[in-house]
Amino acid sequence: MKIATAAYPLDVLGTWADFAAKLSGWVADAAAQGADLAVFPEYGAMELATLAGAEVAGDLERSLHAVSAVMGDVADLHAELATRHGLYILGASAPVFDPDLGERPVNRAALYAPSGARAHQDKQIMTRFEREEWHVAPGGPLRLFDTSLGRIGILICYDSEFPLLGRALAEADLLLVPSCTEALTGYWRVRIGAMARALEAQCVSVMASTVGDAAWSPAVDTNTGMGGIFGPPDTGFPPTGVLAEGRLNRPGWTLAEVDPARIADVRADGVVLNRHHWTDQAGRDGAAKVTPLR
Repeated sequence: MKIATAAYPLDVLGTWADFAAKLSGWVADAAAQGADLAVFPEYGAMELATLAGAEVAGDLERSLHAVSAVMGDVADLHAELATRHGLYILGASAPVFDPDLGERPVNRAALYAPSGARAHQDKQIMTRFEREEWHVAPGGPLRLFDTSLGRIGILICYDSEFPLLGRALAEADLLLVPSCTEALTGYWRVRIGAMARALEAQCVSVMASTVGDAAWSPAVDTNTGMGGIFGPPDTGFPPTGVLAEGRLNRPGWTLAEVDPARIADVRADGVVLNRHHWTDQAGRDGAAKVTPLR
């Protein structure tokens, strides 16, 4: 399979047609390069707040509601593009007010299949900004999606930094990590998390990033990152674990060929068997014993 992952800039959109043209162009470009899966980043949907005007886009609370209000139309457009081009799409995540989950929005990324089927994954653990200033709430449980490309799990940005969330998705062949990071330190925290999860689960992780400035938004005003596709540094994979990486803050797709057989092979007979040996940690999950040595 071929995977395309985005370094995606956030734009001021004058009309819905502007957004539809932008998204359609990005997906068509990925499809033209042979992608079977296209991955967009966390909070890439925040550019939709600009459809409601600069005042709304510049207000933390009102921007949440403005984006959530159009996500039904956004989902329909993604589903149509996935069917038209015959590929899976992980749409950019968005704040979504879901009445079944409470009064505050969740951070939700939707996965679209070429068949027209769609599903979603909510972020599990909020960053300080999300919980202290934006008041975005944890959403529904982790899910594992059984697709024609293999089993897909999604860890949204900060979630990738928590190994037990990764372990809950240990049966995933692909771990998608859409991210939105302000500084280079944030980018590397998420990238290290994505690479660590690929090491532990002996799978392929796919990181997408927002890039560039969006001064109109107090939430996503500065964005640093690039696309990356990672595997375990073991049999059948590069010694660095890096299958492909983009260039920092340069918009566009990063692509890599991924052979599902290599994932199966390294899990069955790698130089090391991290995924299989995970349970050897049993009984060692408490604090280490302090031994005086002075």
